[in-house]
Amino acid sequence: MSAHNPPRLVNLAAMSLLRDEALAIWSLEYLPMELYPTLFMAAFSLRRSETMMAMVQTWPFARLPLGGLMKKPHQETLEAVLDGLDVLLAQKVQPRKCKLRVLDLRNTGQDFWNMWSGDKYHVTSSSLMASVAKDMPRTKHSLAPLEMYVDLCLKENTWGKCITYLFTWVEQRKGSIHLCCKKMKIVSRSRETIKKVFRIVKLDCIQEVDLNFTQKLSSLAKFAPLLGKMRNVQKLLLSPIHGSAAEEQDHQALLQFTSQILRLQYLRYLRMEGPSFLEGRLNQMLRCLKIPLYNISITNCLLTELDLTHLSQSPKMCQLKGLNLSGVTLTNFCPKLIQGLLEKVAGTLEELNLNLCGITDSLLTALVPALSCCSQLRVFSICGNLISMAVLQSLLRHTDGLSALRLEFYPAPRESYSSLGILNQERLAQLKAELWQLLTDLGHPRKIWISPSPCPHCGEDVCDHLSPNA
Repeated sequence: MSAHNPPRLVNLAAMSLLRDEALAIWSLEYLPMELYPTLFMAAFSLRRSETMMAMVQTWPFARLPLGGLMKKPHQETLEAVLDGLDVLLAQKVQPRKCKLRVLDLRNTGQDFWNMWSGDKYHVTSSSLMASVAKDMPRTKHSLAPLEMYVDLCLKENTWGKCITYLFTWVEQRKGSIHLCCKKMKIVSRSRETIKKVFRIVKLDCIQEVDLNFTQKLSSLAKFAPLLGKMRNVQKLLLSPIHGSAAEEQDHQALLQFTSQILRLQYLRYLRMEGPSFLEGRLNQMLRCLKIPLYNISITNCLLTELDLTHLSQSPKMCQLKGLNLSGVTLTNFCPKLIQGLLEKVAGTLEELNLNLCGITDSLLTALVPALSCCSQLRVFSICGNLISMAVLQSLLRHTDGLSALRLEFYPAPRESYSSLGILNQERLAQLKAELWQLLTDLGHPRKIWISPSPCPHCGEDVCDHLSPNA
């Protein structure tokens, strides 16, 4: 601790009290609730398991955001807290002082700890109470199950000791503990692992599902019934799925999958990476959406012009904030399809990614009027497309009036390359200087990124930015 940031007296007092752990535990009966977070943080820092166990039994707040303290899982701390919960669960009537209803193991709750530690004086008590009350169960019954929140990433053969201990503990107390997982990332292909988790986790608590492994459409169909039970899912992310809906077996699998999408009444964010089965079948997916999407991402796959027609005309696209069609070839499609979609969402669209779409000068020129009307656009990326300097300059002029635009990613102009497709760095530098001068003449503060790499927005290769007002 530096001289410029000395420990507060209350922190020193907590450390001093914990020198005698028995005295610290005895004093909990008389400890004001305002001092509980400070003492708990000190006990956590000093690994005073007995004190943490006792504090759980008298915790005066509705929520204990333990995950906000544990940057990495710490089994000794977890065991101490769960032992404290065991004592609570064994009592028919909850102690008068204890208000604990939620144990939060997610990486959240920093505002709670920061306020009580004095690190963030700007955090108001009202915002703290809002944070503490969030996700609270409505019942006040003394025997109501305790809620436990956790984010899960199911990987192949990588169950840590902490998660194994936690799952075993919860499974043995199923009637008294509700394990809620709002974000679930599934990397493991093991059906046994997935089934074991879903036996314990409340499926209707899940709000975000990420199936992060390459799979066949038939495998996705087998998972679909479980997905259908996650009725509160708002965000669904699917990694590459191989299959062709033209084949009868895959056609039936697609029907099984989409029938469960119908059950997801709150789905707002849909990301499908490399969904080869969608070619010519996108409408089958769009018809299953119950409410308008806020964000749709369909990348690295083939779509037909009919698919794009359905996308642009779907009533479920009218509130889009994010659209990503990167890796979908748009070269030979009618420009009016994308143009019509942009016009439909001009008042809501905030992020547009059209990287590696085979966009030509003529297509981009046709899209410019619609783009210039997207008043909420904050992020725009068209890297990996072959665009001339003249069209790029025209685009920058037309989008100069978009006051919300903060991040712009463009490809190196076509004139930067030789007839053999080799990048000429000297020529690129000259063209960047011309673009810099254009931005200066326009006089509107903006930062644009120019790169020969396919997508600097995704972190690939090296890119350079131009900002005349920097």
